[in-house]
Amino acid sequence: MNQNPLSRLQKLIKINFKNPSVLKQALIHRSYLNENRNTSLQSNERYEFLGDAVLELWVSHELFHLFPDFDEGVLTNLRALIVCTRNLAQIASSFNLGQFLYLSKGEESNHGRINPTILANTFEALIGSIYLDKGLKSVDKFLETFVKPSLISISQQKIFKDPKSLFQEIAQAQKGITPHYQTLKESGPDHQKTFEVAVLLGQDIIATGQGNSKQKAEEAAAIAATQKFNPT
Repeated sequence: MNQNPLSRLQKLIKINFKNPSVLKQALIHRSYLNENRNTSLQSNERYEFLGDAVLELWVSHELFHLFPDFDEGVLTNLRALIVCTRNLAQIASSFNLGQFLYLSKGEESNHGRINPTILANTFEALIGSIYLDKGLKSVDKFLETFVKPSLISISQQKIFKDPKSLFQEIAQAQKGITPHYQTLKESGPDHQKTFEVAVLLGQDIIATGQGNSKQKAEEAAAIAATQKFNPT
């Protein structure tokens, strides 16, 4: 007999929820509600808010104790790299989190199940759901399994730069221009805004990015721009 999706996900992440509906809540993208207006469900954005805070605290704690000789600047840049959209999306993809999402048909046809921003946000919402249902001990176990390997890998780099700093260095070296960012669009209600931001060199738009904050949108744009300059 085939397991239902929530059971399969719990098996993949090795966590058994006391209340599986809490896990389901973490998987509901806002687009799903547009096609299911008669449901009492909510989007996963409140869970994402909570999970983001829990993840940042956990990463900060790990870095603080693992690297007693690193100053605040290095620790801050390391943390930014670990919790950035690209890294979290890669972690989410490692256990196929996208296949469990509740999406609208339109978002699904637009490759929403592999969209890095959606994956990263859902990963944070998943952390929030684990915290709510199982507590910090289970969160620690989950993050040790899924985030710790990338934390160690990123920490072994010789230079630690957040995405915006990295693209600024590349742009200055290759073009002699310092990039700047411009908000193109804000959509959604105040408590569920989505921002679209462009990164420009001079008057030229190099790339755009989206996020639920201007900071995340700028980060996504910087990552996309870096990939254009250094595709490998």
